[in-house]
Amino acid sequence: MQGGPHPGQGPAGKWWDNPEMVKRLGITADQQKKMDDVFQQSRLKLIDLSATLEKEEVVMEGLLKGPQLDDAKILPAVDRIAQARAELEKANARLMLAIRHVMTPEQWEKLDAQQGARPRQGPGGPGMGRGNGPGPGRPPQEE
Repeated sequence: MQGGPHPGQGPAGKWWDNPEMVKRLGITADQQKKMDDVFQQSRLKLIDLSATLEKEEVVMEGLLKGPQLDDAKILPAVDRIAQARAELEKANARLMLAIRHVMTPEQWEKLDAQQGARPRQGPGGPGMGRGNGPGPGRPPQEE
């Protein structure tokens, strides 16, 4: 997971705690609790996966700064970074899917329509990218 709170959203991007979003989408207190539970269950894994990716990127930086480039070390590092990114993307997708299961189809359509007016933030839309998007399970930032 990247970054901290975003404007108009709760701690760590918990948009379902934003009163305006709750009202706009018709999110119930029970749904908020379920989303909090899903988020908490995923949070530690996302932190670990993000840290793994960051560590692999730091290793790669070191390998690329040396006076001699060692392909035998660099290429496996590239593979480890790709694998770490894939694992993080899958965990983000699982979180978004779990949050979507808590929402009604009508709520999801409203959220999707709101997102459709803005550019998507990652390869799979909001919450699917690393670093540039709002983050896991999060809709776009409020304007």
